Order: sequence, then structure tokens, then C-alpha cells
Amino acid sequence: MPGPNWHIPVPFENVAIVNVEQQRFIEVGYIDSSRINKSSLIPQESLMLTADENIIAVRLAVQYQINNARDYLFNVKNNENTLKQLTESVERAVIGRNSMDFVLTEGRSQIVAEIKEQIQAGMDEYKTGISIASVNLQDAQPPEEVQGAFEDAIRAREDKQRLINEAEAYANEVIPKARGAASRIIQEAEAYEAEKIAKAKGETERFDQLLVEYEKSPAITRKRLYLEAKEKLYSSTNKVMLEADQTNPMLYMPMPQTFQQHGSSPAASNDAEPTVEPHNADKNGMRKTSGNELRPSRSKQ
Repeated sequence: MPGPNWHIPVPFENVAIVNVEQQRFIEVGYIDSSRINKSSLIPQESLMLTADENIIAVRLAVQYQINNARDYLFNVKNNENTLKQLTESVERAVIGRNSMDFVLTEGRSQIVAEIKEQIQAGMDEYKTGISIASVNLQDAQPPEEVQGAFEDAIRAREDKQRLINEAEAYANEVIPKARGAASRIIQEAEAYEAEKIAKAKGETERFDQLLVEYEKSPAITRKRLYLEAKEKLYSSTNKVMLEADQTNPMLYMPMPQTFQQHGSSPAASNDAEPTVEPHNADKNGMRKTSGNELRPSRSKQ
């Protein structure tokens, strides 16, 4: 600084020079590997009890800087030791209020911020002239004796979450398909219902119209219904039915059309002729064949 910069020699006066720009740090729970050959854990400092009565090993690093040389030199005798003890006390208090899962997973940043705030408040109360730059949670894990069991528990929790995610993905895939299938079935049922109702209404209207005609001429209507029923019945068969009292019948049978309706070709009709089943076996110019079937014979002129 400007001026004579003189002082009374020792033993009357002593000069203490403090580097206020230097970044300093302390470790709680371990010794940094950069200063010795191998990094080692200090159980007395690292082992802490959580709120759910679990023990975890925590390694914490605090980086600080001197902001007031006078307070740093004259208010506290051993500043670094004071800072380390205060950090350990604050760390145990903060971790002791939280559960083990919270400390090891999503609560790391929140815990670090809370520890930094409380350390700075304590150092300001002691007027140590120290400013906390950062607090780093290097590691937090269960003790080595239960490390295997804890890893198994973590894997089980991860498997549980994975299975939940797979089940949710499967549900998201299946539920829309099921809803689509249900909607399709409902639409098909509604269409079937509409079809049946329309068909029933049509049948009802047709029956009402038929009833009007029947009331006008019952005999003719009955005869017409009977003939229509027989026509519908015999149109699907390849057998010719003749009454027993019919004499000298003349049959006009459209053979190609008959076999075409029943899926046969005219060429195959040479071996498969239509048969006639009369009520009496040997009448009206018919001759017997095997079984109960009769072949029609040409009527005598």
C-alpha cells in the first residue's frame, strides 16, 4: 500500500499477510486423494443417521474464501478447524431430518443448498471473515457392510418401475384396440338391429296386405299361398313328384336348366337322371328300379 510501510521490529511487532484471493477447501468424511497416495474414508466423520433410522456414509467438500482479513486473524483462533466442525454439525442435522432415499436420489441438490446456507449463517455469527463459495456432496452411499443388500434393493426398485412402465405401455396399446373393437361390435349390433327391425316391419306390412286380400277372397288366397309354398319348396330339389291317380302322364323336363341349378353339367345327366317317387311303385307306365326310385318311361300313344 502507499506510505512508508514501516513497523517496529520483532519482538515488538509482527506482520501477518493473508491472501484473500485464494480459494481454500476442506473435506468432511474423507481425505482427498490428491494429497496422499490413496483416498480414504473417515468413518467417524462420514457415517450419519437419517430420519428413517438408516446409516449412510457421506463425503462432503466445502470451498471457501477469506473476505475479511482482520476478522479471520483475530476473532477465531483456528478458522479451518472451526469451519470443519461447524460443517459436520450442520451436515448431520440436515441429513438427520431427511430419509435415506431422499438423500441418495432426488434430494441431493436441496440438501447441499441447505447445508451451504446454514454454514454461512454460522460463520457470519462467529465473525470469522470467511465466505462459503460452494458445497459439493461428493458421495452418499450405505456403509460397505450393507452395500450389497442396498444395491439389491435399488435393482428391485428399478425393476418395479420398469415393469410398471411396461404395463402402462401395454395398457396404452391394448385399451385403444379394445375400445375400437367394442365400438365396432356395437355398430355391427346396431346395424343388425336396424336390419331385423326393418325386415320385421316389412314382413308385418306384407302380412297386413295379405290379410286384406285374404278377407276379400279367403279360398283363392289360401290356394295361392299353398301353391307359392310348394313352388318354393320344390324349386330346390331335383326329384319329380307325381300323384298316384294320374294316368298316362306327359313330362316336359328342362334337363339342362335343372342340372345347372343343382351344380351338375348336362354331360353328366346321362348317368344321373332325375327320378320320380310315386305313391304306388308300378303304375301309370312307370317301371321299377333299385330301391324306391322309379325312372319315368315314355307314355304309350
